[in-house]
Amino acid sequence: MTPITEAGIRASFVNCSKGEARRLGVPRDLLRAPWPDLDFLGWRDPGAPERAYLVAERDGSPVGVALRLAQGVRRSVTKTTLCSVCVTPHTGPGVALFTAPRVGPAGRQGNTVGLYMCADLDCSLYIRDKKQTELGERFESLNVAERVVRAAANLDAFLERVLDGDLAGTRQARG
Repeated sequence: MTPITEAGIRASFVNCSKGEARRLGVPRDLLRAPWPDLDFLGWRDPGAPERAYLVAERDGSPVGVALRLAQGVRRSVTKTTLCSVCVTPHTGPGVALFTAPRVGPAGRQGNTVGLYMCADLDCSLYIRDKKQTELGERFESLNVAERVVRAAANLDAFLERVLDGDLAGTRQARG
């Protein structure tokens, strides 16, 4: 991923107001982020743990999406669950359901889309074996490059549902 500044992050959000984007908690260690290993920048807000954010590149531009941790979804400590983006297996709370308001009129009416993702949003690091889950080493027939392509396609499908094909209109409306 191309490194992005705090101002670039705040300007990239498509499913929240400009005021909300100004107030959200941006990661403090942007200069130390492992940019070459990131397919997207994802983080949980330390001041509001039920809030999360991700910024991905789409068509050469950053697109930020505000997420909420779905409440009331309980995971068995012994059950293994897969992240829908990177397909990394986790036990217990290692995967969480995140919801995102859709852009435009649908979002203003309260419509959301959801996705089960690594609870720490470190999918890129799991794909590249830079981080391991509590299950240890991953056993998969795909190589790293193939896993990166798969994760990008999975994330892009989610972003398309959030955007509902209205990326240009959303950017113009937010100005």
